[in-house]
Amino acid sequence: MQLYCESLTEYKRLKTREVKVGNLLLGNDHPVRVQTMTTTDTMDTLATVEQTIRCIEAGAELVRITAPSKKEAENLRNIKDELHRRGYTVPLVADIHFTPNAAEIAATIVEKVRVNPGNYVDKKKFEQIDYTDAEYLEEIERIRERFTPLVKICKQYGTAMRIGTNHGSLSDRIMSRYGDTAMGMVESAMEFLRIARNEDYHQVILSMKSSNPLVMVQAYRLLISHMMDEFSECYPLHLGVTEAGDGEDGRIKSAIGIGTLLEDGIGDTIRVSLTEDPELEIPVCRDLVKRYSKERLQSAGSLAIPPIQTLPYSPFEYKRRETFGVSNIGLRHVPVVIADLSKIEKITPAHLQAVGYTYDSVSDKWTISDMAADYIFTGNQLLDFALPGTVKVIVYPGTWQLADDKTTYFPIYESSGYVDAESPSVLLNFVMIDCFSDDTTINDFTWLDELANDPTVVLCLSSTNIPALHAMRRMMVEVMNRKIKNPVVFITDSNWATADEHLIHYATETGALFLEGMGDGICLGISSNGYMAAAGIAVSGRNYIANASVEQFINNTAFSILQATRTRISKTEYISCPSCGRTLFDLQETTARIRSVTNHLKGVKIAIMGCIVNGPGEMADADFGYVGSGVGKITLYRGKEVVKRNIESSIAVDELISLLKESDAWVDAI
Repeated sequence: MQLYCESLTEYKRLKTREVKVGNLLLGNDHPVRVQTMTTTDTMDTLATVEQTIRCIEAGAELVRITAPSKKEAENLRNIKDELHRRGYTVPLVADIHFTPNAAEIAATIVEKVRVNPGNYVDKKKFEQIDYTDAEYLEEIERIRERFTPLVKICKQYGTAMRIGTNHGSLSDRIMSRYGDTAMGMVESAMEFLRIARNEDYHQVILSMKSSNPLVMVQAYRLLISHMMDEFSECYPLHLGVTEAGDGEDGRIKSAIGIGTLLEDGIGDTIRVSLTEDPELEIPVCRDLVKRYSKERLQSAGSLAIPPIQTLPYSPFEYKRRETFGVSNIGLRHVPVVIADLSKIEKITPAHLQAVGYTYDSVSDKWTISDMAADYIFTGNQLLDFALPGTVKVIVYPGTWQLADDKTTYFPIYESSGYVDAESPSVLLNFVMIDCFSDDTTINDFTWLDELANDPTVVLCLSSTNIPALHAMRRMMVEVMNRKIKNPVVFITDSNWATADEHLIHYATETGALFLEGMGDGICLGISSNGYMAAAGIAVSGRNYIANASVEQFINNTAFSILQATRTRISKTEYISCPSCGRTLFDLQETTARIRSVTNHLKGVKIAIMGCIVNGPGEMADADFGYVGSGVGKITLYRGKEVVKRNIESSIAVDELISLLKESDAWVDAI
């Protein structure tokens, strides 16, 4: 069975056409290439050259540069010549929005041009127009007339092209027929691809970017399916989550979107779009790609996973798996977070602060944060202090038998241990399944029936298989096909070394399953070899959380994964573009300022866009937008509606706060 990838149960690269970008080959089993985009003014030749070199030396294999008008497109020659003079021949990509003339100039200079079907010919005025079939075909013909000259230039000069659809900048025409959907993204790109193929031009890469990883993943899967149905072949794919943000959240959101696809062998080149200096994107890209090295995959020694005969869910749409409830897990409850405190020798009330519970000895009261873990796993420890009523404790069966309060403490069994247990909990039992990591789970699933639909059992799936995602997803398919309704918690341990590597590992292997509607809980852990010192977890020369303990880092990561998959909202979400030569203010500084005064607004989505190109369209489903509209000028949006135009940037953050208050989206920080 093939839906959108070569295999759902083992790692196999999707076969795509080979495309040449300068001296670089993409697709057709070539390595996944990593790239980034400059943030300098394209007319500042020296600054752009210097930043490009920093990106190349960090490991970038392609570098994209904005060319919003003819003058920037023409200056690409000076930039390219200076890079060549200094001995750098990495292919350059011109980023085009709105201006076909700039694209046609750039295509004669650089090795690749990127066009956005949503604004290359079509316009976006947020108008709903009902097109007849004849009128729609007339619009397609208009696109053909305007786009074909660029195709012919690219074919003449041997220039590659990326047809890059963005979820938030779908044209009014596409929106009118397909709505704000993944299918609309696919058709937007397919219209342009059909024109290119009609000219016998095939040096094409495609992308389906969104700030929402769920929409992004669905769009790529649909695109592959439609290309195979219509053309019987697939063109190379560039992967990225647009406007991912910065720090921990930006990395997690990117890894969920990009990693979910890479796990299934999809993707020929990637970019992690962070609101940070572009050279800082490259190490994150490399951490993602190295997970699929032949050495790592061949050293896994995993057992074979049986093929999937019937897929009980659609990978092209989100639907949460139906379960019954066990306590506060499953049914219609948001996914729970389980914090692993078992590596702490002696747990005290102070340790619970790392997972969202702060104890005040004077008042003898607990303060509970929005990111407080629902359960804590303590291994063989019974706690000698009173707990806040909202948290429960998971322990090994022998320790559970010694607990006086069996409404606060619950056992966790191996699967065979639970089946043989004489007196498990009458309320809640966690049962661990190591998916396809030993011979007992390979060909015989009948043992699952002994756990099936026990009203006290929550299944806890993990796997030492590499990649673990395939093993856990295959087990979930078996569970679903057998009509087993027990809630499921995913347990993911990391053997990596750095914080970035841990984030990418957790987000990729666990986030992908939540995107498919499968999870009712999450528990993250770090192996003993990878356990980090509690003095602080440095990433890219900075700390995500000042003086963060390992437990706090992991707990925050679990909540961030649920936030990015839109399955549990616990904090403010920022949709922040990665900056480029079009940016009209200091994006990193402004994002930090806005975050510092709004990060207590749980569930509010705020977009921070550097210019009008990445403005009302690409901020997609944000509740509020802060968009550069001129040098030192900001325009504020409520949804896609302009509320205040051309505000001085010196007062714009205060005006944003006023808008939040006027919209009843503001609460005072505690």
